[in-house]
Amino acid sequence: MTFLNFLISGISLGSIYAIIALGYTMVYGIAKMLNFAHGDVIMVGGYVCFYAVYRFGLPPAAGVALAAAACTMLGIVVEKLAYKPLRAAPSLAVLITAIGVSYFLQNTALLLWTSNPKVFPSVVGRGVIRLFDGRLSVSHVTIVTICSCVIVMSVLSWFVAKTRLGRAMRACSEDKAAAQLMGVNVNATISATFAIGSGLAAIAGVLLCSAYPTLMPTTGSLPGIKAFTAAVFGGIGSIPGALLGGLLLGVIEIFAKAYISTQLSDAVVFAVLIVVLLVRPAGLLGVQRQEKV
Repeated sequence: MTFLNFLISGISLGSIYAIIALGYTMVYGIAKMLNFAHGDVIMVGGYVCFYAVYRFGLPPAAGVALAAAACTMLGIVVEKLAYKPLRAAPSLAVLITAIGVSYFLQNTALLLWTSNPKVFPSVVGRGVIRLFDGRLSVSHVTIVTICSCVIVMSVLSWFVAKTRLGRAMRACSEDKAAAQLMGVNVNATISATFAIGSGLAAIAGVLLCSAYPTLMPTTGSLPGIKAFTAAVFGGIGSIPGALLGGLLLGVIEIFAKAYISTQLSDAVVFAVLIVVLLVRPAGLLGVQRQEKV
């Protein structure tokens, strides 16, 4: 049962990584840029939900909705002000801008909310379901996290495959110039991608803070980096790859902490990533494309 407990914990953690990784993989797949400020949007979502629920007394569902709305607007504003002017800029300029936006969000959070850690009480409660005479314990947070991941992945896959905006996203991912010639509003599509990714980051931030309740202005930094690793692991640009990469990363991290060392768990995760990329440079579900030069 100990093994099963670790496995469930890994799937729960991996579900959070998968939801965060969706933001990276969608933006990269469509805009071909890495938004390293995405991890800090997680932090903003956690703070908005914290203040909405535990300072202003709103219901948890309203707090989560408000956090998602705030992060969606934040994603649109960041894209319009920071990234849209750099559409034709070299990728290095976009990367440096993303790092600058990340530091801006962190320092703004320090000014608004100070650096004092805040305890984030779970929006779904701290209850535990015990099975097999108490040998297997599954918390309510774990159940909600896994279910949220399944719902988000299912809805997003349907959205990208079946809706008009989803088809526009896929067209921009293939060839932005050709999509524009066919009448697709590329700028609006990229803005919508940032909005969706940032809204999902808010949900991931609430789930992350519910599972690991210390909230501070660097809350999303390390999980954001690990979620980016998960996106690369599964194949950045692929929605199923984000799911697979997130789940595998979470399971590997939990088992590394349990059976190897808590100090070396991150090293094990990145070592596995290196091995995978040596064998499959495009990631587990990524497609390696040949480009003519």
